[in-house]
Amino acid sequence: MEENNNAQEAELDMNHLMQVRREKLDKLREEGNDPFNISKFDRTHTSKEIMDNYDELEGKDVTVAGRIMAKRIMGKASFCHIQDGEGKIQSYVSINDLGEDSYKQFKEYDIGDIIGITGFVFKTRTEEISVHAKEVTLLSKSLKPLPEKFHGLKDIDLRYRQRYVDLVVNPEVKDAFIKRAQIIKEMRSILDEKGYLEVETPILNTISGGATAKPFITHHNTLDIDMYLRIATELNLKRLVVGGFERVYEIGRIFRNEGMDLKHNPEFTSIELYSAYQNLEDMMDLTQELVTKIAIKVLGTLKINYQGMDIDLTPNWRRVTMIDSIKEVTGIDFNEIKTDEEAQNVLKDLKIEINPIKKTRGDIIAQVFDEKVEETLIQPTFVYEYPIENSPLAKKYADKPEMVQRFELFIGGREYANAFSELNDPIDQYERFLNEIKNRENGDEEAGMMDEDYINALEIGLPPTGGMGMGIDRLVMLLTDSSSIRDVLLFPTMKPLG
Repeated sequence: MEENNNAQEAELDMNHLMQVRREKLDKLREEGNDPFNISKFDRTHTSKEIMDNYDELEGKDVTVAGRIMAKRIMGKASFCHIQDGEGKIQSYVSINDLGEDSYKQFKEYDIGDIIGITGFVFKTRTEEISVHAKEVTLLSKSLKPLPEKFHGLKDIDLRYRQRYVDLVVNPEVKDAFIKRAQIIKEMRSILDEKGYLEVETPILNTISGGATAKPFITHHNTLDIDMYLRIATELNLKRLVVGGFERVYEIGRIFRNEGMDLKHNPEFTSIELYSAYQNLEDMMDLTQELVTKIAIKVLGTLKINYQGMDIDLTPNWRRVTMIDSIKEVTGIDFNEIKTDEEAQNVLKDLKIEINPIKKTRGDIIAQVFDEKVEETLIQPTFVYEYPIENSPLAKKYADKPEMVQRFELFIGGREYANAFSELNDPIDQYERFLNEIKNRENGDEEAGMMDEDYINALEIGLPPTGGMGMGIDRLVMLLTDSSSIRDVLLFPTMKPLG
């Protein structure tokens, strides 16, 4: 009951404050000073430029602009702090410099208002670099008060829903997104230097393909057909390798209609790349090179701490087969387990529930790895040699046809990259697609579909090819020590209020 009363009081206070601000706007408009009529403001410097170049700018006139974050009125003189895209700077504002009318207007400005200031650079008696205002211009009126900083930090849900408020009140949040941009820029730079071509492929497709995941379905009105938001870029990129683009990559949004948690958002960003005449080992080398070079560029070190775990990204990263990794953790050697029944008994012994759809030996190897091994892989580890059952697009080992040439990269107990020696046998690929269809008919909503045109492309001829996909959001999480994927997405998916 008390909480409801407090909430009602807070809402009444907010409504009152908003009403006062609207009345201030009405008064400005009546006086012919509508800030929303200003379409441009010429500033000469940012806050950071002034801070970094004080010796050169001392005593010189500058024009800055930003949002009022603090204000102290002291009779005929005042101080305020404004925040722009690069930081904060103080300004000294007095009635002697602005005149009585302009100073009176300034005193009416609210926290959150956006203003422009022209004046000279100086230091106060406390040695704070400031701008001594000669002119102050209201550029935009904030009609809703900003939340308290500490309240904003506590209200995680509000921060994600109203990222624009989060960025204003908690400017340190920008750091993760600045690093995100740097990570993607460096990734592009490395691949471009290696001769990879960046391309774009369709987001809307007539089938769901390239991965095992549940898709989003939409409808195209003109064609009157259902279409799928892509769950991967793989098949279209390999079509381009068939066509003669021997090294290609795409950075883009992927959509999967699956669960949401600290590691998963329904839409996320990935990079997929493909290189003709290379294989799994080449993709391991490239993946390691990408992550290490990006870490050095963005962080300046290969020794990082992620959520309390000390992680060393220094090459050469460990490489272990999936079966050997399971043996190391559980003592169970699947090389000695030959039948589905024996494998199912292993699940019983480990007290792991048997999936009624995925219960072959290969399925169970993957399940045991997921539930018992993955979380133990703290230092960078390439796990390779996967069961064929859960890798319908990877090339088989000639001497182990039940296993495929696939790896995943694990760091801090999470998967970061997935790579294959790509399956380029159209006959084998057709049979695997048929098996995916069978799995779908048996209730597996993540199973793939038949792609006749992709089979046609393979029949034209795909050279031996190595391919790799990496979740960019997770890499950003790792390099910014972010616990949740929502901390590295500007606008994460949220359930509507009400």
